[in-house]
Amino acid sequence: MEVTLATTSKTRWGIIGCGNVTEVKSGPAFQKVVGFELKAVMRRDIEKCADYAKRHGVQKYYSDADALINDPEVDAIYIATPPDSHKYYALKVALAGKPCCIEKPMAPSYEDSLFIYNAFAEREIPLFVSYYRRSLPRFVQIKKWIDENEIGIVRHVSWHLSKTTSPEDTSGVYNWRTDEMVARGGYFDDLASHGIDLFEYLLGDIEKVSGFNTNQQGLYTAKDAIVASWIHESGITGTGSWNFGCADREDIVQIRGSKGKIEFAIFEENPIVLVNDKGKTEQFINHPENVQFFHVQNMREHLLGNTIHPSTGKSGLHTSWVLERILGF
Repeated sequence: MEVTLATTSKTRWGIIGCGNVTEVKSGPAFQKVVGFELKAVMRRDIEKCADYAKRHGVQKYYSDADALINDPEVDAIYIATPPDSHKYYALKVALAGKPCCIEKPMAPSYEDSLFIYNAFAEREIPLFVSYYRRSLPRFVQIKKWIDENEIGIVRHVSWHLSKTTSPEDTSGVYNWRTDEMVARGGYFDDLASHGIDLFEYLLGDIEKVSGFNTNQQGLYTAKDAIVASWIHESGITGTGSWNFGCADREDIVQIRGSKGKIEFAIFEENPIVLVNDKGKTEQFINHPENVQFFHVQNMREHLLGNTIHPSTGKSGLHTSWVLERILGF
C-alpha cells in the first residue's frame, strides 16, 4: 500500500535545483498550499542558493544534494534540475524513502524513466511528475466538456506548435534545452511533452505512435523539427507538428468530435472554445500566479489519501514512452 501522511502532519519539502522554474512557477506553491512547507533548497552554487533561500524565506540551503535528501527535517523532495540528472537524484530520493516530484520530462529516455518508476513503485513511495496542466482549471474544464459529451464521440486531435528562432539560439551561447546530451528532442522535450501528456489526460493513453524528426537550422545539436501521428487506446487518432525555426509563433489544438469541436492553446493564454449544435462558447480561465499551484495542492490531497493525483510516476512513464517513440530513439 502506498505511503500516505497523517491528516495532522505538515509535509516539509526540499528542492534540488532552485533555478528559474522554481522562482514563480513552482517554488512559492510549496509555501502557499496549506499543510506544506518549503524547508530547504539545494543548488551547486552556494551563493546563488543562499540568495534564493533569503528571498523566498527558506530556512535551510545546501550545495550538496545528499545533505538535503537525508535531512531528517525534509519529508519530500522536488527535483527541478535539467532532465539528464533526474535519474541520478531520483534514485537517491527513493533510497531515502521519501515522496518525490520530478520536473518534466521524467527523464531524457524511457529506459531512465522506467528505472525511476520502478525504484519508487517497488518501495510503494509516492512519485509525481510536474505535468501540471492536468491540474489547471482551464484544462480541467476542457476534460469536463469531453466527458459530458459536448462534442459527441471524439474522433481526432491535432496540434501545431511553432516558434521563432531566438537570439539565444543564434548566439551560440550554451543552452541545456537544445543540448542533445541533456534533452535529445530539444524544445520538443521541454515544450511538446506538456501537450502530449495533456492529450493522454484528456483522451486516454496513446497506444500506437510514430514520428519523424530532423535538425533544419543546424544551430544546436538537438532536433528542431518534429512531426508525429498516433492512436489512443479508444481509437481516437492524433497528429502533431512542432517546429522551432518559423517566422511566427503559433499554438493551436483542435479536438474534433461527431457533434462539434474544441479549440485551445497549450501555452498561450487564449480563450478555450467549444463549438457544437448549441453554438459557440468561449471561456477565458486565468492561470494562477504560481502556475503549479493546483498541481502542488493535488499532491497534498494525494499524500493525505483523499484522491489520486492526475500526474503520477505511472502516467509520466507512459508519456516518456510516447515521446521516445515520436523521436525514434
